[in-house]
Amino acid sequence: MLYIESFLQYLRFEKRCSEHTIVAYENDLKQFVSFLGSSRLDVLVNVKPKMIRNWVVELHDLGMSARSIHRKISALKTFYKHLQIQGLAGNNPAHVVNLPKIPRKLPVFVKESSMERLLDEIDYGDSYEGIRNKLILELFYGTGMRLSELVQLRSKDVDLKGRLIKVQGKRNKERLIPLTNESVLQFYIYNDARAKFFENIDSPFLFLTSKGEPVYHKLVYRIVNTYLGMVSTIQKRSPHVLRHTFATTLLNRGADLNAIKELLGHSNLNATQVYTHNTFEKLNAIYKQAHPRA
Repeated sequence: MLYIESFLQYLRFEKRCSEHTIVAYENDLKQFVSFLGSSRLDVLVNVKPKMIRNWVVELHDLGMSARSIHRKISALKTFYKHLQIQGLAGNNPAHVVNLPKIPRKLPVFVKESSMERLLDEIDYGDSYEGIRNKLILELFYGTGMRLSELVQLRSKDVDLKGRLIKVQGKRNKERLIPLTNESVLQFYIYNDARAKFFENIDSPFLFLTSKGEPVYHKLVYRIVNTYLGMVSTIQKRSPHVLRHTFATTLLNRGADLNAIKELLGHSNLNATQVYTHNTFEKLNAIYKQAHPRA
């Protein structure tokens, strides 16, 4: 496993991948080694595309989704590319493997009217937790940030005078996102409530639990799931749905796709283009209103 460990260090320190990605790639490579029956370098570098195809067939027969199979082959491609750079492998057998098609799912999003009800009509109360929860929802809808990005926010990342928030995205890439008027107002309310509730706690993290510890993924997920359930009947009620909602709302209101890409922190435009499908309903309404034969 020495070469796999070297590869994981490469992902961590040179590619600066997230721990989630590193763990996933490690599991994928260990599964492939188990399929081969050996982790010896001479076995790994002599792998033929047919052997990888046989593995794909086995994964498919085990009921694995096309998306998961794609990720595993992507892990192999990256691994063999690393071996090539190190001069340990002459070719990349994973490059010529045909992969199963991934069914394209349109992102789930919440209607604007439902978001208005959520943020303008729901009573969050005047407790610290209620004020915190409302700001969390405001930020997800107003910035489109990821769950992992919100959890690791520090107080110093917020510039209320400049009306900006600094977000650290994937591979430690930082980006600045403007804050809405309502988010700025809610920040002032939250900062005041936090100062009163935690007089003796000086944590660098922006969002804290009632015990003064940094909020965690499952807690934020539960908050979003609970409040979205008050205004929407969609089955999936996660922070990522609010990210989809942010992007879809901007696109429906005429925002440039490249600008949305930058706000979301996408590395390429392909990841952002999926939201264009969600605007067909809006385009259809404009067409019916504007075209004389519609």
